[in-house]
Amino acid sequence: MGRLFWKFFLCIMLAQVTATIGIGGTFWLKNRAAQQERALDIDTSPPAQMIIEAASATLEAGGSQALRQFLGKLERMRVFAVDAKGQELMGRAVHPTMLAKARAMLEQSQAHPVVREAAGGDGKRYLLFLPSSERFRNAEAGAARDTLNAVAMSGPRAMGPAPRPHEAGAPPPRGEFGRGMPPRMDTPYRNFIPLAAAIAASLLFAFLLAWYFARPIRDLRQAFEAASHGNLAPRFHASGKRGDELTDLGRDFDRMTGRLRNLMDSQTRLLHDVSHELRSPLARLQAAIGLAHQQPEKMAASMQRIERESERMDKLIGELLTLSRLEAGAGQAHSEDLGIADLVHDIVDDARYEARARQLDIALAGDAATADACVTGQPELLARAVENVVRNAIKHSPDGSTVEVELSRQTDWLRIAVLDRGPGVASADLARIFEPFFRASNTQHGTDGHGLGLAIAQHVISAHGGRISASLRSGGGLCVEMLLPVKTPG
Repeated sequence: MGRLFWKFFLCIMLAQVTATIGIGGTFWLKNRAAQQERALDIDTSPPAQMIIEAASATLEAGGSQALRQFLGKLERMRVFAVDAKGQELMGRAVHPTMLAKARAMLEQSQAHPVVREAAGGDGKRYLLFLPSSERFRNAEAGAARDTLNAVAMSGPRAMGPAPRPHEAGAPPPRGEFGRGMPPRMDTPYRNFIPLAAAIAASLLFAFLLAWYFARPIRDLRQAFEAASHGNLAPRFHASGKRGDELTDLGRDFDRMTGRLRNLMDSQTRLLHDVSHELRSPLARLQAAIGLAHQQPEKMAASMQRIERESERMDKLIGELLTLSRLEAGAGQAHSEDLGIADLVHDIVDDARYEARARQLDIALAGDAATADACVTGQPELLARAVENVVRNAIKHSPDGSTVEVELSRQTDWLRIAVLDRGPGVASADLARIFEPFFRASNTQHGTDGHGLGLAIAQHVISAHGGRISASLRSGGGLCVEMLLPVKTPG
């Protein structure tokens, strides 16, 4: 278990214990208030009625002195005798709320037998009642026995102290508070059972919750550690059907490492392709230099070969730099609104001039809706993209054929399609022709180019929010379609 697990565990455990103590304290205070309120009630049980009747008879027969002796012999029941001035016969404090309840019960139409007002032979009147208490309600049997003994041993002529029940040979009282049996000692421990159960449940819940949170973080840490050692294969695997933020973070990490792995593979492949493309012109350069040293009379031809190969290398490096800038996002700056129809017209005019040597014709067709269509972007990059597609079509078209360029408006999109009658590509290679340095299997070896034109076009069109795709034409040839978003007026 890591440090994060114990942090989760302790925080959750502290929250659970705090909640347990708070809720338990609330219920304890509520029960205590209820017990205090019940303690101020008047006892209406049958033993209470019996003791009140005995106290009333004692007062009426022997007066206040006999009642005092009677009340002094009671151990389990505190009978209150209150005079008109609110003074209790035994000098005990009587709560005003309890006294008010006793007087209210006495004044009711149906008198309660547990609340009586009696007068003694000496002319003193007392209000007799018994307070409610948990202790005395739990010992009703012992209280009834004390009442019977007190009645039997007291009276108008029994003024002396009476022996206690166990002194007179009676068996010791039994019960919760009797002297014949020691009080039960397991009651305090029972109060801790709910608290112990709550703490145990909190421990279990805190452990499970901490484990639930710490496990994906631990797996994610292992994935980071593997990635730091160069292993970019997806490592995080969510358990079950988790749908929390930690699992989403792990999946994002897998996607990130997968993307990094693809980029590194692409970079490695690009470096290999660049090395392969540069090897051939460098070999021809070395051959031309060696020929110039061996045959000085052919110096002019060797210099032409060196110049041509240098131009090819310069063009390749320029295209690589352009592709690198596009991949870095350089195509999103310095945008402006431009008429795409005029741009395509200029590109077609320049291509026609170069295609005359091969007796190629370039036909441009467009509807009236494209005349005022505006596209937001960089004119140089868009021109480079469209020109690369047109030059690619010219490069692979047979002599004397026609390359068609179509402009059309499709709602919020401007469509530029370039169609040729070349050899085309295999259906499996349609998606790969936009990869750098890709050459189709049926491409002639003498065809000039490095396979970067369509890759640059794809990056430019994508940077401007458009799409580019290729499809085979019926009857042979290839159709490259570019879609660019048209800027809406206003």
